Amino acid sequence: MPQGRRVSASDYLEISAYLQIAKNLEAMGAEAENEGRAVTEGVVVIDFGSQYSHLIARRARELKVYSEVVPSSSTWESVRHIQPKGVILSGGPASVYEPGAPTIPEWVFERGLPVLGICYGMQALVHQLGGSVIPGLRQEYGSASLHQDGDSCSLFLNLPQSFQVWMSHGDRVSELPPGFSSRAFTENSPVAALSDGDRIFGLQFHPEVVHTPLGVSILENFLMRACGCEGNWTAGNFVKDSVQRIREQVGDGRVICALSGGVDSAVTAMLAHEAIGDRLTCIFVNNGLLRLEEPERVEETFRSNLGLNLICVEATERFLAQLAGVTDPEQKRKAIGEEFIRVFEETASDLGQTDFLAQGTLYPDVIESETPENRASARIKTHHNVGGLPEHMSLQLVEPLRYLFKDEVRDVGLALGLPREMVYRQPFPGPGLAIRIIGEVTAEKLDMVRACDWIVIDEIKNANLYDQLWQSFAVLSDSRTVGVMGDYRTYGNVCAIRAVASEDAMTADWVRLPYEVLSRISNRIVNEVTGVTRVVYDITSKPPGTIEWE
Repeated sequence: MPQGRRVSASDYLEISAYLQIAKNLEAMGAEAENEGRAVTEGVVVIDFGSQYSHLIARRARELKVYSEVVPSSSTWESVRHIQPKGVILSGGPASVYEPGAPTIPEWVFERGLPVLGICYGMQALVHQLGGSVIPGLRQEYGSASLHQDGDSCSLFLNLPQSFQVWMSHGDRVSELPPGFSSRAFTENSPVAALSDGDRIFGLQFHPEVVHTPLGVSILENFLMRACGCEGNWTAGNFVKDSVQRIREQVGDGRVICALSGGVDSAVTAMLAHEAIGDRLTCIFVNNGLLRLEEPERVEETFRSNLGLNLICVEATERFLAQLAGVTDPEQKRKAIGEEFIRVFEETASDLGQTDFLAQGTLYPDVIESETPENRASARIKTHHNVGGLPEHMSLQLVEPLRYLFKDEVRDVGLALGLPREMVYRQPFPGPGLAIRIIGEVTAEKLDMVRACDWIVIDEIKNANLYDQLWQSFAVLSDSRTVGVMGDYRTYGNVCAIRAVASEDAMTADWVRLPYEVLSRISNRIVNEVTGVTRVVYDITSKPPGTIEWE
């Protein structure tokens, strides 16, 4: 069928008649293809541009069902590797009757998988299956009371007859597709939920947000009952599957791994080592943008304690040369990303034939960067290891964590036997202190922010707060301010302190640090760090801010 064509009732019945045959053939092929695989079920989240799309994927994973977010332009070949047992259609800002509005891929209907449409996803289902969507007389944003209607719906199994949901829409369903029935309504939405029975469902509200208190139960009913998922995706299974995938991708080749000392690159290195053994060489680059004593700690940990092949490269001068005169944060990230690749390529050439570069790219990196797989969402910042990579690389990327969130990576790290103190170390950005210095990066500014950061972490640990925070660090601003020290006028830099709580770095809230902790940090910084005359505390959450300042 042509992309986006409305499906008639006869088309729908004809497709359904062949579904069982197709499923049987598919199962035969999948059984052979996935022999030895740990992950044998998943759900595809098709992104129509909603700010909640990736939250849907998180909710599925929390229910131990593997999920990936893909654009509406995706093909069956691009998603079949996760063995989909269902499809969830996200919300989005478009209206289905607008020219160029995104449409549901035809493979969703052709494969006969259970489908759950959310908000715009429901409207797209109605539009493409022969129903009608029109602009609503009243928009509906915020909390609403949902009331079940008509025959019972398996999505609402064991849920009360009425409960609170979160709405965010302007259009509404005016005519149901053939074979569909309304399952619930609100004051402003006559059709707030619909289904064709037990295979295709639509919800006008958002079950993935915390403002729908029973939303997780609805998603669980869809995944476990409609899709037949078993909820068997665990960190241990992910390790087995990733090791297998790395072996398949690399074959007999050699891999270098970009090792930073953080949990992401450590888990990547351990997965690669498990897969290919001594054909892995880890490379740690001292780019001069690291925290105090970082290079020494990394070398000791990974060479002595974990037994990995490790090469340490001193590259401070070349990175600072690339950053000279650069003030734009996007340009900083791109310059750092490209220089990393060049260092890795040069080092790899000394090792003989090396074809692959393993790095600890995470899902938030991909989401916030503008990449071919992430065109529906706006670019927030270019991460040095995603959008900051050069166009021409001699090394192929191995990224086993590309679709994991940080908390999931930590679970994998524990499953691999990594030390807990390494696994739960606070995140440190790939571009390092370069994006914690506002303006041009210089050796003098690096010394200042490095000393400030050391004091922040020291006092946070002394207060037994380190494990309760997602991140805590210092930023050296480009503002200068007058101070008084020893009866003399001073004119120095402003240091900002940042401490946030988060689960996955997609959202974050500033932490209400005790005043006495803030007081000790401030007092130590202005007394111990030459050039800093004032300390401020950042109380901005994400959104509207980001965790890092640049």
